[in-house]
Amino acid sequence: MSTILLEKSEGIARVILNQPPLNVLNIVMIEELAAVLEGLEGDRDTRVVVIAANGKAFSAGVDVKDHLADKVEGMLRSFHKVFHVMERIEQPIVAAVRGAALGGGCELAIFCDLIFASEKAKFGQAEIKLAVYPPVAAVLLPRIIGRKKAMELLLFGDNIDAREAERIGLVNKVVPDAQFDEELDKFIGKLAALSGPALRLAKRAASVGLDLPFNEALDEVERLYLHDLMRTEDATEGLIAFMEKRAPVWKNR
Repeated sequence: MSTILLEKSEGIARVILNQPPLNVLNIVMIEELAAVLEGLEGDRDTRVVVIAANGKAFSAGVDVKDHLADKVEGMLRSFHKVFHVMERIEQPIVAAVRGAALGGGCELAIFCDLIFASEKAKFGQAEIKLAVYPPVAAVLLPRIIGRKKAMELLLFGDNIDAREAERIGLVNKVVPDAQFDEELDKFIGKLAALSGPALRLAKRAASVGLDLPFNEALDEVERLYLHDLMRTEDATEGLIAFMEKRAPVWKNR
């Protein structure tokens, strides 16, 4: 891989955008990102996936020239493949955003399950200023932050800072830039210390009901609990350890 790095340690897989300073997403980078993420599907040794970046920006977005009529269909197909792969990844995915996440870079960040950001981070979908729109953000933003605020971001195309993104529910945690690495390690370390199967099934349960009526969603989540979660060794271990007043020893199965 020439534009993406993969580092694995202690249950954490770090996928690093490595085309500094702006990590502009060209076709090569997009295809390499999809390939690295595909390699994490079904990886039971990985409990948490982190998408981070080298350089001053998380990502300034997809290369503008790839939006032109002669390339846009292939670009969208490749770019959207990334999100289809991310949708299949069972582990929680954390975006670690230290600089600008704009355009396609913002879409990549907001698709993650959690966003951890530096106070110097900024987010924005400026596509409307080029007379186009961001397909992934158009689907996701109304679901994440509500239709009114989503329409503001999509129709005005202005950037917002990390604190505003946190206030509207787009970002989970914002920390001072000088403490970013230390606090990120704590944030993802808390996840990596938990049971892998429980994390995967909790993520699936939270996704099941998004497009279902409440009763159907609850029935499906109940099925996951009884037929998937309660058949894991970790669920039994966690409950017994609590009753025995000791720390659980996860087997991750």
